[in-house]
Amino acid sequence: MPFMPAVQPPAEISADALWCVFHKNTLCVLRDAAQVRLPTAAQVDGLNLPVIREQYLGTLDDVPCYCAEIEQLPSNLPDNVKFDGLRALFERLPSDIFWMAGRASQTMHWNRTHQFCGMCGHATEHAENERAKRCPKCGHTSYPRISPAIIVAVVKDEGQLLLAHAKHFPEGLYSVIAGFVEAGETFEEAVCREVKEEVNIDVADIRYFGNQPWPFPDSLMVAFTAKYAGGDIQPDNVEIMDAGWYSADALPTIPGKISVARKLIDWFTANHPA
Repeated sequence: MPFMPAVQPPAEISADALWCVFHKNTLCVLRDAAQVRLPTAAQVDGLNLPVIREQYLGTLDDVPCYCAEIEQLPSNLPDNVKFDGLRALFERLPSDIFWMAGRASQTMHWNRTHQFCGMCGHATEHAENERAKRCPKCGHTSYPRISPAIIVAVVKDEGQLLLAHAKHFPEGLYSVIAGFVEAGETFEEAVCREVKEEVNIDVADIRYFGNQPWPFPDSLMVAFTAKYAGGDIQPDNVEIMDAGWYSADALPTIPGKISVARKLIDWFTANHPA
C-alpha cells in the first residue's frame, strides 16, 4: 500500500513502527554493511535519544510511521547509528522510505517553526483532527507550509537541452532551470520569468510534465517542458554560474534518478536521441 497520512496515532506504539528522528537537518539511520535503513520503535527506545518534539505521520505498507526531533546528539551512539543529511540519503534509502522521510522532514520543519502564533505570539497547540497548529488565544490556525516551485526542460529544435550549473550545486553538476513561484503568478508565468531571469532565454509552448514534493525544506516541484523561443544564454551570475545547450549523447554530470529534474532529462534523451 502507498503511504497513508493520518494525525491520530494508534493507542500503542508497536515495536516495528518506523521512526524518522532528526537532529537539525540530519536524519537518524542504521548502517549495516551496504544497507541503510530507518530505525524501528524498539531500536529507537534502545538509543535513549533526548526527544523534544514528535508527531505521528501515518502508515507505510500498514506500518505506523512517526517523526521526532532531538536538540543534541548523544555522545555514546553505536557505530552503526548515523545522522546523515537527507540529500546524502537521496538514492541510498528505498524510494518509498525516502519520500516518507521527506514528508517527516517537512512536518518537523513546520512544527519547529510554528511553536508560536504568527498573529499574536502566543504558544500554539496541535489541532486534534488535522495537521495544523491553533492558537488558543486568538484562534489563528496554521498548516504545514508548501512552497511551489517550477522546474523546466527547455529544448531547441536541433535536439539540444538547456542545462545550467547553479551556485549551490556540487562542482560539475548541471540540471534544468528551476525557481520559486511568486505571489499572484501562474506556473507558466513563473516558467517564463525564471528562465529569462536566470539565463536570458525566451520560451514558448509550455506543457505540464509532472510534480514531486521536495523536502528542502518545504517545496513542491511542478515540472514542465518548453521550447526555445529566442535569446542568447547569459547566466545571471547570482543563481546560475554557467549554462549551455547539450545533446543527448554529450550530457554533463546530471542529478540522480529519484529527482524530477532527472526525469525531465531522461524524457529529453528518450525523445531526442543523438
